[in-house]
Amino acid sequence: MNLLPDVWRQDLWLPAGVTWRDMEQLADSDRPLPWDLLMALPLALGFVALRFLFERFVAPPMARCLGVKNIMQASVVPSPKLESFYTQRSRQPTQSEIVSLMALCGKTQRQIEVWFRLRRNQDRPCRTKKFAEATWRFFFYLTAFTAGLACLIDTPWFWDLRECWRHYPKAHYWYYMLELGFYLSLLLRISVDVRRKDFREQVIHHLATIILLSFSYCANYIRIGTVVMLLHDSSDILLESAKMFNYGTDWKEAPSLFDVFSFEPFAGYYFFNAMLMVLQALHIFWAGLILRMVYKFLNGNLEKDERSDESEVEEEEANVDHEGDYCWEKSRDTLNCKLSMLTTSCVLNNLTSHRASVANRMRKAQ
Repeated sequence: MNLLPDVWRQDLWLPAGVTWRDMEQLADSDRPLPWDLLMALPLALGFVALRFLFERFVAPPMARCLGVKNIMQASVVPSPKLESFYTQRSRQPTQSEIVSLMALCGKTQRQIEVWFRLRRNQDRPCRTKKFAEATWRFFFYLTAFTAGLACLIDTPWFWDLRECWRHYPKAHYWYYMLELGFYLSLLLRISVDVRRKDFREQVIHHLATIILLSFSYCANYIRIGTVVMLLHDSSDILLESAKMFNYGTDWKEAPSLFDVFSFEPFAGYYFFNAMLMVLQALHIFWAGLILRMVYKFLNGNLEKDERSDESEVEEEEANVDHEGDYCWEKSRDTLNCKLSMLTTSCVLNNLTSHRASVANRMRKAQ
């Protein structure tokens, strides 16, 4: 059974009265065309290459100027057997595996748990890497917002949103493609970027944004799309900067064809709004994190970003355990020293008493 024709039914993706044949007839027009989106692929690769150069040559000097330094982490005691298990089997051993490692290495359970925590922290991305990522996004959003504002400041729909639904001329092609290419590059790099607590939400956000940009372009929701992009970029500028400083042709047969977009919703219209609701839910989620950060900041309890990478909690626990082990070792050495001094003192006292007793007996004998 071939499901492809059902997936691409024109009543799902096009307004009433529009067919795929009509879209093909627009090939030489100035209307948005789905295959225009192919330009976003080379742009995404270009963003990946540009980001590599930025993080290699621009971000490090900026980090040094702002005093961003990596935190010194406690190093683990070399253990070939544990290292082999860590690299080849698992970074987080189960309870049964810890028992096996105890017999294999001759260590206690607590020592093995602390070793794995410290070892995971060694692979944790450093602060300068997180700074470079935030700086890259900050400069992109700042540039995109400035360019978008320059493009939209003189348009009628920037000041009156009702104009977004009147006429649908093709405009701001490069603004759309650059934004789409940027989010594609974020999706391509997400596996090597710092893995944060909201990793799944970030993936959903990037996918929803890419779908929204692509769909709104094909459906010719370009005017309202540019306003939404400008609004998002303006807020992301503040967010990323906070992280940095924390650490055509007329259709004669259908002259008002695209007017039905605002009067007669079709299936794609509901899909479009569903994606917007996904973004809205994510915005509420992140707004909660930001408000919690503000609350902690006002109470003097803010020590790190609420979206910190997953291993920071483990680092704190491992450092506590490591400090505990260090304190215990220090206390044990002090206790041994005192016991040694006490033993030596007892021995000296016994020898002195014995010599005095011998000298006494010799005098009496004489």
